[in-house]
Amino acid sequence: MSQTMSSSLVEAVNEAVKRLDFDRLSREYWDQNEFLFIPQFLSRSVVEEHLVPQAQGVKGELNRNYIPGHKKGGSVSYYTVMEKAPRFLDLYRSEAFIGLLSRLVKAKLSLCPENDPHSCALYYYTEPGDHIGFHYDTSYYKGARYTILMGLVDRSTQCKLVCELFKDDPVKSPKHLELITQPGDLVIFNGDKLWHAVTPLGEGEERIALTMEYVTDPDMGTIKRLYSNLKDSFAYFGLRTVFKRAFASSKRPSS
Repeated sequence: MSQTMSSSLVEAVNEAVKRLDFDRLSREYWDQNEFLFIPQFLSRSVVEEHLVPQAQGVKGELNRNYIPGHKKGGSVSYYTVMEKAPRFLDLYRSEAFIGLLSRLVKAKLSLCPENDPHSCALYYYTEPGDHIGFHYDTSYYKGARYTILMGLVDRSTQCKLVCELFKDDPVKSPKHLELITQPGDLVIFNGDKLWHAVTPLGEGEERIALTMEYVTDPDMGTIKRLYSNLKDSFAYFGLRTVFKRAFASSKRPSS
């Protein structure tokens, strides 16, 4: 049954890629400074059958974090996704999906290294006031890093993805967007270019999102890796998760 469901999800992703009007989406992506919103990339029924149960199933594993004035919420790392919610990897590692993204950004994209907890991670807004302040998804890799966000659960009227396009463009006027990411909605952007935030969750609301990261160069310097691990420890996944895995990865013999 599990293998059948995995195949069904892969087929759904393949079909979703084929249905897209790529030329139109490519124009939108570049016209919006490497940002694109695709409503219902996957149907709500596909997401709720294949992905939402796995996201709900690892709720007990989430690490709650709070940084005054910046963010509050919960996160489940790539490591937990690999072990306990592997259906997400059928999407993250999909050849058709990676091919689509590579064509869109006009660069050959790779998966993040196995020691990056953000590679394919889940973000939970489950308590009133959960949010994240404005930020860039800054790449510490030697190449560019692209963020792909997919809505999984959105029972909220207040918790929205807020984007400021062209924030640092000296010629174009900034463009303000507020998006509710319904199940199956897809957001694609260059992490170094989009200034974005998530507004606070209201009472009795819930929002869960999947984030996938791809890079043009998976190499990262030692100092930047340490800084990235420290940031991930305090802002997202916890010291034990990040450094236990980072240490294990550094000790793993190369093949």
